[in-house]
Amino acid sequence: MLVLGIDPGTASTGYGVVRGGDAGVATLVECGVIRTRPRDSLPSRLREIHDGVAELIERHRPDALSVEDVFYARNVRTTVVLGHARGVILLAAEQRGIVVNELAPAEIKKAVAGTGAATKEQVQFMLTRLLRLKHAPQPSDAADGVAAALACVMSAHVPRIADGRRVREPSRAAPASHHPARPA
Repeated sequence: MLVLGIDPGTASTGYGVVRGGDAGVATLVECGVIRTRPRDSLPSRLREIHDGVAELIERHRPDALSVEDVFYARNVRTTVVLGHARGVILLAAEQRGIVVNELAPAEIKKAVAGTGAATKEQVQFMLTRLLRLKHAPQPSDAADGVAAALACVMSAHVPRIADGRRVREPSRAAPASHHPARPA
């Protein structure tokens, strides 16, 4: 199973591509960030994110996309803008017929580090252990994307019931730009 994990953001959208092995061993294929220019308009930034995710999907042809679910920030504007970024990410997956898994941040932390209250540092430490890396994926947005992908891979062997919210079966469609970082 190959999973593209995404940590949405309008300035920096982190991603990680993780392959699950037959023996339960996962490997990091690629990780990085899709960066947008702060001075660009929101619609322009959203197009960059959409095109970057679409290009990743075309290049890797993942079996699933795992995206961090909306969390409610103290600042309502932050929550709304993050929702826009998630929307274009979900659209890119839907256009290409990719199964989408939406995971709450606490679910990702629990799957990777064993507790939903894990710190960023604890999650990054576990990523290095579970994926047998020399150091945690950088920058931290990329590590968050890797964690989303790994959480999906780790739960793939557990049967789940599609409830319309968490797992969707979509349709098919086309490509764009990003800044990849290769695993160590």
